[in-house]
Amino acid sequence: MSTRILTGITTSGIPHLGNYAGAIQPAIQMSRQTGNDAFFFMADYHALVKCDDPERVARSRQALAATWLAAGLDTDKATFYRQSDIPEIPELNWVLSCVTSKGLMNRAHAYKAAQDQNAAKGVELDDGVTMGLYCYPVLMSADILIFNANKVPVGRDQVQHLEMARDIAQRFNHMYGETFVLPEVQIAENVAILPGLDGRKMSKSYDNTIPLFESSEAELKAAIMRIVTDSRQPGEPKDADASMIFQIYKGFASDAQTIALKAELERGMGWGDAKNALFTLLNDHLAPMRDHYQDLLSRPDDIEDILLAGAAKARRYTEPLMEKVRDAVGLRKAKRVAVSAPAEKKAARKGRFVSFREEEGFRFRLLDAAGTELLVSEVFADPRQAGMAQKALAALNDRSQFDVAGDEALVVVEGAKVASLPVAELDALLETLEGMRAE
Repeated sequence: MSTRILTGITTSGIPHLGNYAGAIQPAIQMSRQTGNDAFFFMADYHALVKCDDPERVARSRQALAATWLAAGLDTDKATFYRQSDIPEIPELNWVLSCVTSKGLMNRAHAYKAAQDQNAAKGVELDDGVTMGLYCYPVLMSADILIFNANKVPVGRDQVQHLEMARDIAQRFNHMYGETFVLPEVQIAENVAILPGLDGRKMSKSYDNTIPLFESSEAELKAAIMRIVTDSRQPGEPKDADASMIFQIYKGFASDAQTIALKAELERGMGWGDAKNALFTLLNDHLAPMRDHYQDLLSRPDDIEDILLAGAAKARRYTEPLMEKVRDAVGLRKAKRVAVSAPAEKKAARKGRFVSFREEEGFRFRLLDAAGTELLVSEVFADPRQAGMAQKALAALNDRSQFDVAGDEALVVVEGAKVASLPVAELDALLETLEGMRAE
């Protein structure tokens, strides 16, 4: 049985070397592996959250499509499409919005970061926050769940969004029956994260990128020559592992080439010669793809045909699943609506704890009978501590057992904070705990 893998890249800029090494190249390699059913898409709806320049979005969509194709993506082995060409995605986005709690969205990192920045500026907390930014995780969930993807390769900064997608899928399944596969996070530990010209992570935000296909050989070399180095002169030994030149070089070199350059640097190779070695390596790697990229851009109708064919292929999956979703929530065609007898009531459901692991440690959520999240615990060093905290929380049966500070109620066990929630939600929490104890 194949594993369905899905990943997308936002169309808000022109791809650079870091995008290629960190996302595009490893994704294409995954698509070639036996047993993988790969879905790659351009997240052009997501781009509207970050970019209000229509020309930039349009140009980025074209450039990103040409980049994937020039880099070797085989559209016979992968499903390649634009997010905006799949109407079932925004439709599912709305359905999922109707089962997603506002409290879950309040905890999204991007939203909290925007509020923190506004607080630092002394302005209204939601100043400049659009509903696109606020609801971004729901659209991302729709991207994933409409294909019932098994694995989603992401960076660590996106792990929370995948956890949210799982929560949303679980709640839908709980309310309407098993419909969605719960996607698994796949963190690519060995994917190259390239430093930029100034040593920080390569990013357009820092204006420190090395161009990929949108530059000539001369422009590529000029960018490489701007990489910051230390003051050690030719003949002086260099610390290769601390060098941005070497870090970029080993992202594209063979093991033998990497060992050889490291030895040369440690013997005193000059920074200028090291930069020339990096340029030669990169140019040899990129030149054939650069030519293919420019050829593709000169044939926009061919790119469009490829993308529309990809969308048609993708919709063979999304149309039947969306029909299943419509049926589940009651948006059925008239001939399938049963009117002769009332539907049987579903068996009563109880609240439950859901444990999960993050980079910092172990946590748990408490969900009510409808799957609504009531609280999220603090981080625990090991699962045993988290389990003991769950047991202590499950035993609470009175409002007086909570520490109330303003509008917030704290769950404290043996002097340590376990979790917190709004005072207004205490009754719902106690009712859920009572129902769980009655099982």
